[in-house]
Amino acid sequence: MSDSVEQQVCLVVDDDEVYLHVLSKALTRRGLIVLSAASTDQALVIMEQSTPDLAVLDLKLEGQSGLHLIKPILSKNLQCKILMLTGYASITTAVDAIKLGASNYLSKPADADQILAALQKETGAPEKGPNATPMSINRLEWEHIQRTLKEHDNNISAAARSLGMHRRTLQRKLQKRPKKQ
Repeated sequence: MSDSVEQQVCLVVDDDEVYLHVLSKALTRRGLIVLSAASTDQALVIMEQSTPDLAVLDLKLEGQSGLHLIKPILSKNLQCKILMLTGYASITTAVDAIKLGASNYLSKPADADQILAALQKETGAPEKGPNATPMSINRLEWEHIQRTLKEHDNNISAAARSLGMHRRTLQRKLQKRPKKQ
């Protein structure tokens, strides 16, 4: 790895403490100065004392979304490369993250090498070309539900009415993992 990467400060925010610890150690072994936080509040406290060059943010944090950290990070360092990580990838959240200023978006599980590769890529550069196979019906449904939920500010009852389904049915669908294709 080049000398410029060795001196970079990387903020890692994830509420899965085991993953946070393992990822932080792996990034430290690769020459980064790693600052770890298990919540958005901890991350904001860390940023009062240090300015990250890189950031790896979990999308779904306990209490608040990792999306809420993008603006404060960029206000401290406009050149900071931000990678959004999530176990619940959807096109809607990826678009939101990129619009807010994230450099890239990656689905979990991701190892340190994949994360570093994603951070080093240019903003908006797709990892692969467009998928030749169309999305499955289940994946399309998941994307539509996520988009509708976002349009209703994550209000499950309002989204369920808009989708023409019972609130409990929507809750069950949201508890399932999204389909990959």
